[in-house]
Amino acid sequence: MSAFAELAITSNFSFLRGASHADELAITAKELGLSAIGVADRNSFAGIVRAHKAAKEIGLRFLPGVRLITEDGFEVIAYPQSRDAYARLCQLLTLGNRRAPKGQCYLTLADIYSHGEGQCFIVMPPLIPEQAFSSSLGELAARFPDNVWLGVNRLYNGDDARRFQQFLDIADGARVPLVATNDVLYHVPERRRLHDIMTCIREHCTIRDAGFRLEANAERHLKDAREMLRIFSGFETAVAETKMIVERCSFSLDELAYEYPDDVFDDELSPQALLEKLTWEGVAAKFPEGISEKLRQTLTHELALIEQLKFAPYFLTVYDIVRFANEQEILCQGRGSAANSAVCYCLGITAVDPTEIDLLFERFVSANRNEPPDIDVDFEHERREEVIQYIYEKYGRHRAGLAATVITYRARSAIREVGKAMGLSEDIVGAMARMTWGWSSKGVAPEQVRQAGLDPDNP
Repeated sequence: MSAFAELAITSNFSFLRGASHADELAITAKELGLSAIGVADRNSFAGIVRAHKAAKEIGLRFLPGVRLITEDGFEVIAYPQSRDAYARLCQLLTLGNRRAPKGQCYLTLADIYSHGEGQCFIVMPPLIPEQAFSSSLGELAARFPDNVWLGVNRLYNGDDARRFQQFLDIADGARVPLVATNDVLYHVPERRRLHDIMTCIREHCTIRDAGFRLEANAERHLKDAREMLRIFSGFETAVAETKMIVERCSFSLDELAYEYPDDVFDDELSPQALLEKLTWEGVAAKFPEGISEKLRQTLTHELALIEQLKFAPYFLTVYDIVRFANEQEILCQGRGSAANSAVCYCLGITAVDPTEIDLLFERFVSANRNEPPDIDVDFEHERREEVIQYIYEKYGRHRAGLAATVITYRARSAIREVGKAMGLSEDIVGAMARMTWGWSSKGVAPEQVRQAGLDPDNP
C-alpha cells in the first residue's frame, strides 16, 4: 500500500473555518496509519505549535505550513524545507499583516515570489479553473522548478472524473505533478454538523438560509491510504507524490530557538560582561554596607547559569526597558517567578529582597528546562504606550512584536452564536445563555433547559 500524508489540513486556528483541534487531527491521522500530516492555516502559522506538540507526543511526522491566499484569491500551501525558508515565510506573513487592517493579511503573488526560496508549494485548485489560474500556476512553477505541485481533491458531485482530467492537463502544461488531498476541515465526518454552524456564524446567516455556502457533503475529513487510492483510482501517482513532499521538507519546529539581539547594548563589553557589571553596581547601590557570603554565592551561581544558557541579552533587554520607565517616572513592577532571582533584584527589575526570603532560583531559570525565563513587568496603563514606542525606537520595528492571545468561545457566547445560526428567537437564546455562569465551558444539560421553561426534545 502506498504511503499517504495529508498535506492540506485546516485547523480551528483558521477561525470559523476549521472544525477540529490539532490534537484531534493528529490522533486520528495516527490511527488511520498516515505517514505524516501538514497543518496549513489561512495566512497564519497560529495552528502549527499545538499540532507539532500533539504529533510529537504520538510519534507522527508533522510538517508546519501556511495557506497563502492572495488578494485575487489564488491559494497556495507553502511548506518550508529549512529553517531559513521558515524565516522567509514568517517575514512574508509579517509583510501581509502590516499592510492590512487588523485581522486581515494582504498578499500578492509577487510577495510569494520574493519569499519563495526553499519552499514546497501545493497550489490549491479553484472550483472552476480559469486562464488566470493556469497562468499563475505556470509562473510559480517556472520560478521554483521541481518545488510546485497542483493539489486535487474530490468534490463528489458526479463531475470529478472530468475535473481530474482537466487539472491533469493544466498540470502538464505547467510541468508540475498532481498531489492528492482531501482539503481537510475536520478529523471525522461527524464534525461536519459543527462546521455547518461555524459557516453560518462566519457568513452571518441561519442554517435555513445558508444554501450553497455550506459544504455539499461530509467528505472533507481525514482518510487512510487505502481509501485515497480507491477514490483516486487512475491517479494513484498523485497519492504517492505526498511522500516526495514529506521527504523534502525536513524542517521541524524543534529547530527554533529565540536569538537575542546582542548588538544593541555596549560596543566594548560582551552582553555577559555588561550584565555582571550592572549587577554588581546594583549590589553596591542596594547594599552599601556590604553583602553576606550567602548572597554573594547566590549572585555568582545565578550569573554562571545565565552565562551557561546565554540568557544575558534577555536580562539586559528587560533591564533596559525598566531603566527607561524609571527615568521617565513611569510606574512599573516586575513580578512572578522573576522574584526568585537575586540578579533581577539587583538590576532593579523586581522589588523582592533576596536577603529577606529564601527562594529557589531554579524555579525561575533551570539548565534542565533550557528555555528562556519568564519575567513579567507591569507598567502603568496610561503610559504603557510610551514604553512600547521606546522599544520600537531602540530595537527597530523589524525586531519588535506584540504577542497575540487566543480567543476561545465559552458556553454563554457559544450558545448565543449557535442559537442565532439555528434561527432561534432572541428570547429563547437569551434564556439558554442565562443558564451558564462565568467562564464555564460546559454544555447545557436537558434538565437546565427545562428549568428555563423550554422543551429540550422540541426540534
